[in-house]
Amino acid sequence: MKVGVLLLAAGSGKRFGSAIPKQYLEVAGKPLIIHTLNSLAQEPRIAVVQPVIGSRDLWYQDAVAGYDWGFELLSPVQGGAERSISMQKGLAALPDDVDMVAVHDAARALPSYALLKDVLDVAEAHGAAVPGLAVHDTIKRINADGKVIETPKRSSLMAVQTPQVARRDWFESALAQEKERLHLHTDDASVLEAAGFDVYISQGDVNNRKVTTKQDMLWLQEHLQGVSS
Repeated sequence: MKVGVLLLAAGSGKRFGSAIPKQYLEVAGKPLIIHTLNSLAQEPRIAVVQPVIGSRDLWYQDAVAGYDWGFELLSPVQGGAERSISMQKGLAALPDDVDMVAVHDAARALPSYALLKDVLDVAEAHGAAVPGLAVHDTIKRINADGKVIETPKRSSLMAVQTPQVARRDWFESALAQEKERLHLHTDDASVLEAAGFDVYISQGDVNNRKVTTKQDMLWLQEHLQGVSS
């Protein structure tokens, strides 16, 4: 099994409220994306990482210059306005001998070795896997007016993270089958599910947190400083 990672780093930083995309902001002395790449390097089965960046990205090359990892860091490709477009462009750029693909958010800096190992193990066994955490809050489904229409059992709910991993041919087939509905899918696994592929849950990690807000960045800074002290 040769694993390639699609590292999605095409975000513009608008939601975060920064002129520089959050994946390039310095945290604990390094750009956030470097912490992410360092974390991915823990898993020896990852052979290549394919960065997918924005069309107006002015920061990637400077951010990664001078670093080296156990995997091959491929030249970046430009993504698209939607996650599915970035996935398609990243998939097309991967070497032909990559047969298992992990799609990871560049803004999730701390996937642990245990998380990476488990998601790859489960994907190898079943074809597709996503890290998940049990939901502790009660979840309500509501209609457009805010009326509660259902309270699902918490035991059947999982909050999922990345990397989301599947056989390369499954991702390619699912993206082709769902090409008219890709805008409806909020994550990579849902494209697989809609196309009829089984996806299994692996063990998530509370520290595998996506930096979306400035509060998330502050948490990451404090966490990294605590680990290094």
